[in-house]
Amino acid sequence: MTPSETARHDLSHAGRVRFATFNVLHGLPMVAGRPVPVPAASGPETPLVRAVASLDADVLALQELDRLQERSGGVDQASVAAVGSGAHDWRYASAFHGGQAAGGDWVPDPSEPRLRVYGPGGTDAAHGGPSHGIALLSRLPVRHWRARRLVPAPLPMPLRTPGRRGLTMAGDQPRAVLAAVLEGRRGPFTVVALHLSFVPGWNIRQLLTVRAWIADLPRPQVLLGDFNLTGAIPRAVLNSAGPTGRTEPRWNRWNRREEPLPVPRGWRDLARTPTYPAHRPLVQFDHVLATGIEAGAAGGAHAPRTAISDHRPLVVELSL
Repeated sequence: MTPSETARHDLSHAGRVRFATFNVLHGLPMVAGRPVPVPAASGPETPLVRAVASLDADVLALQELDRLQERSGGVDQASVAAVGSGAHDWRYASAFHGGQAAGGDWVPDPSEPRLRVYGPGGTDAAHGGPSHGIALLSRLPVRHWRARRLVPAPLPMPLRTPGRRGLTMAGDQPRAVLAAVLEGRRGPFTVVALHLSFVPGWNIRQLLTVRAWIADLPRPQVLLGDFNLTGAIPRAVLNSAGPTGRTEPRWNRWNRREEPLPVPRGWRDLARTPTYPAHRPLVQFDHVLATGIEAGAAGGAHAPRTAISDHRPLVVELSL
C-alpha cells in the first residue's frame, strides 16, 4: 500500500470524508498565470486527469468542464476525471450546449436548449453535441441525484479573462446545479455542486434559489463550488432570511394544505483561504460550506497548487 493509499485508508476508517471543489478552466495548463495549449506529446485529457487524481478526493465538484469541445480535444472531461479520481458514480450537467467560434464567442446549439445530465453507462453517454458545465464525482454510494439549471443574468458586465489584457465585456451564461444524496457512515447526507454567475447580486439570488431547492434533502448538507462571491459573503447569504423551500403553500393528493418548507440555518465556512488567481491567490471564490455538522467536524483544509486552471482547488476533510 502506498503512503497515499495508507492515508486514505486511515481517513476512511476514522469516518472522515475528503471533499474538494475545483474550477478546472477546461483542463488548460497555466504558465506564469496564463493558459497555454496542452502539450502535443500527451493526450488532451492528461493534465486534467493528473490534477484531479492528485486531490485524492472522495467527493469532487468540478466547474468549467467541457464535453466534446474542439478546444479541449473532443474529450468528455467529466468521464475521464471520474476515472482518474476513482469515482464509481458521477453526473455531468450541461449548463450550455454549443461551441466556440474563432473569435471566442459562444454559439448556442438550438437543438439542445435545456439542461441535459450525463452519467456512467447512461443512454445519453454517446449522444448530444458539445457542451460546457459542471460535474459531481463520488466514491461513496449515491442514493439519489437531482439537477437544475439557473438562468443567466440579463446584462453583460466587464470581466477579467485569463490570457487577455484589461477587462472584456462578457455576457452571462446559464448555470447548472447538481445535488446528490450520499450514503455516509452515519447515514445519508447531501452534497451540492454549483457554479454561480459572475454578476454581482445575481449570484446571491442564485444561491438563495439553491438553498430553497435543497431544503427537502437530508442533512448534513455540503455545498461545493465556485460561488463567484468572496470571503464570508456566501455564509452570510445562506444564513440570512430568504425564500423557503416552497414560496407558496400547495395541496397534496389528500387535499390537505402543505406549509412551505423551512430552510436550513447554521451554515459554516469549512475553509477560509484564497484560491484565485492560482499563481498568486488573493481572493477566495471557491468555497466549501456545510450545515447540520458539529463544531470541529471539519479539518485538513488546504488549496494546493496544480498544473492547470486559473483557480486552485479547495480540499476539506469532514467527519460524516
